[in-house]
Amino acid sequence: MTALALGIDLGTSGVRSAVLDATGAVLAQARADYGPAPDDYRDPECWWAATVTCLGAQMTELARTGYKASDITRIGVDGTSGSLVLTDAALAPVTRALMYSDSGFSDQAEQIAAHCPRAHVANGAGSALARALALVGEDPDQKAAHLLHQADFIAARMMGQGGMTDYNNALKTGLDPATGAWPDWMGCLRLPTHLLPLAHPPGAPLASISTDTAERFGLSRMAMVHAGTTDSIAAFLACADQTPGAAVTSLGTTLAVKLFSHKRIDAPEMGMYAHRIGGGWLIGGASNSGGGVLKAHFSAEELQTLSGQIDPETQTALDYYPLLRPGERFPVNDANLRPRLDPRPSNEADFLHGMLEGIARIEKRAYEVMAGMGASYPTCVSTAGGGAMNRTWTRIRTRVLGVRVYAAETPEASVGTARLVQSFRY
Repeated sequence: MTALALGIDLGTSGVRSAVLDATGAVLAQARADYGPAPDDYRDPECWWAATVTCLGAQMTELARTGYKASDITRIGVDGTSGSLVLTDAALAPVTRALMYSDSGFSDQAEQIAAHCPRAHVANGAGSALARALALVGEDPDQKAAHLLHQADFIAARMMGQGGMTDYNNALKTGLDPATGAWPDWMGCLRLPTHLLPLAHPPGAPLASISTDTAERFGLSRMAMVHAGTTDSIAAFLACADQTPGAAVTSLGTTLAVKLFSHKRIDAPEMGMYAHRIGGGWLIGGASNSGGGVLKAHFSAEELQTLSGQIDPETQTALDYYPLLRPGERFPVNDANLRPRLDPRPSNEADFLHGMLEGIARIEKRAYEVMAGMGASYPTCVSTAGGGAMNRTWTRIRTRVLGVRVYAAETPEASVGTARLVQSFRY
């Protein structure tokens, strides 16, 4: 049997998949939307329906390469971090899903704060653990058998059994990433401990797919489902390897940075925490600056035209801190930090030049903060997101950061998840 790896990514807009060959090369990819309704991404049955549609298309695309679905031996799933649902033993949802963006669970946060160590990322009204407690409150008849993260739910449906998760998805739900166990203090919460899934290292084998899954997609009954990860970590794995100093910057609406380190570094007060992966830790943080600020001042056409008028090797005298509104979380933790975009030159290209430099300096400072806490400063920076396509910005960032900066060839999270399960050594 030819060993192929399948990665499945559940994002906000839909499901994507990728199949890699034994060398790690991408053979085929596919995608499917959750549905026409705006809230379909919140419905676990829509998650599954979109996965079924996506994998149907994936197997068709794979066949065009000369491979068969039965050549797939390893399968992994990633999902949005902190999205949860309660299911019964047959894996049918008994509550709604609460998504990563849902917050405001202040009563649950107070319960957590009374027992949880202050520095743990599970604290707060927007934490995954607070959402888990809220879901338990929506199951008064105690029909639930499993608390499942989004990735867990899809993996469970493919295996025909629940009760398993990975260290990364479970972190914000309270897991101790150093031990891979649920800490004792969680027993003091109004959360039945039998609902908590058993956590496994990302990439570790869980169980073979069910007969139903094998027959539905033409997969081998011996295909193994492996522990997955979160979508953001999967995106890192698609862009970089697991060596100290490997870094990925995502230039989307906001600026998010991730750095691989042998040292665990947590600073939850500024939204920075470490995920355990492989033989080290993936440190992450996000600034409120980024592409959203650029789009507030320029159209896509203007960004392209004006970028072509900028000399990226020339430093401006402008000292900008581009933000859409007051408030920053990382690398500066200041809820009142005001945007700094003055003075504004009469030349629009000069104004854009100053903004691109300002965001690059924020990026550099983010990595310097991590390095100051014991991580390695990046040896190079791979870039994902829409900003990765702006060559002028890339050259400015190379100058400001002082290391090689480049656009990732395969930034899709589904590719990262396939690489994760493919690289696991039994």
